[in-house]
Amino acid sequence: MTPVGLLKQIPLFGPLDPADREQLAALLRRRLIARGDVLFRKGDEGTALYIIIKGRIKITLPAKLGDEITLAILTQGEFFGEMALLDGMPRSADATALDETQIYVLNRSDFLSFLNHNERAVQTVLYALSMRLRNTDDLIAEICFLNLSSRLAKKLMEIATAEGGPWERGERPVHLTQQELASMLGASRESVNKELKILRDRGVVSTSRNLITIHDPEGLRRRIKS
Repeated sequence: MTPVGLLKQIPLFGPLDPADREQLAALLRRRLIARGDVLFRKGDEGTALYIIIKGRIKITLPAKLGDEITLAILTQGEFFGEMALLDGMPRSADATALDETQIYVLNRSDFLSFLNHNERAVQTVLYALSMRLRNTDDLIAEICFLNLSSRLAKKLMEIATAEGGPWERGERPVHLTQQELASMLGASRESVNKELKILRDRGVVSTSRNLITIHDPEGLRRRIKS
């Protein structure tokens, strides 16, 4: 996909005029990250926004005793690093490549210069950041009010939909380890394994190494509502 086409799919830049997207696309720089490499760590200087061309990036918070909390696993077409891009503050989380990953890099100085000459772009960015904050509020609410069974079902549906779009029937793979899933839910791996076993026994999902396959999306939806 061309840089302009990729920008068009991103909520942060999609509403821009075509000429504005062309101008912004000219500022992007391509970069390859090897699997397992750390793009940045919490506390590092924030100087750029990143857009994923291909691959996956895991966003995590370091925790006590060497553990980590997974905030998100981002895939093709998604972006991250936008807060530091605007405020210049240190990174608030770690970013690690789960696969060999290709990204576009948009430097802060170039982006601010672009915004200074484009009022419409400023409004678009503010809206996108507002949606990110709302998503964070939703995550906090889920941890406080939903049990692990409902949170697991909801997260599997969200990831499957993000990777392949909406669907009603049929199978859908979720490329995620059980440890990664546990980190995203703020739960122990053992607790998530117990919940997955229940889903396996009911034919809702099947599991293998680094893969969870959803066979019954409606069964997952019922668990979210329960």
